[in-house]
Parts: sequence; C-alpha cells; structure tokens
Amino acid sequence: MSNNNTLDKLVGASMLVAASAVFLYYTIWTLLLPFVDSNHPLQSLFPPRVWAIRIPVILLLLGGAVVGSFFSVVMIRSNRKKAMKARQKEAGKKQS
Repeated sequence: MSNNNTLDKLVGASMLVAASAVFLYYTIWTLLLPFVDSNHPLQSLFPPRVWAIRIPVILLLLGGAVVGSFFSVVMIRSNRKKAMKARQKEAGKKQS
C-alpha cells in the first residue's frame, strides 16, 4: 500500500511542477514580455503575443466541446434506459 501511496505523491508532485512551470512561462510571456525590447534575445524564447490569446481560447473551446459531448452521451444513454424500462413495464402489463 505504501508503494502505491508513494507513486501517487510522485505523480501529484510532477503535475504540480508542470502546472507551475506552465503558469510561470505564460505569466512571463503575457505580463513581462511586452516591456522587453523586440530585438532582445529573450523574445526568441516565446511565440508571438497573439498566441497568448488564441491558445487559451482554443483550449476553452475544446474543453467545452468535450464536456458538452460527455453530457450529451450521458443524457442519451439515460433516456434510452428510461425508454427501455417503460417498454418493459408496458410489455409486462399487456401479458398480465
């Protein structure tokens, strides 16, 4: 059990480090880089600033599509189960 707990902590720590690195990169890119000269070598480490808006918008749209698709599939399956139960109940009444 302790081996699994250690693995969970390692995965959690690596996810925290990755999220912190992405946050730091994006923060420097969007908040600090506009004040740096355009010919500075630091500018070559980051994509054009227009992507600072495009990337989050694309991720939000994709995330919304995934969540909407999940809800749609769950609702369709739920309605199918309800319809099947209603048909079985109706068939049981006809046989009686």
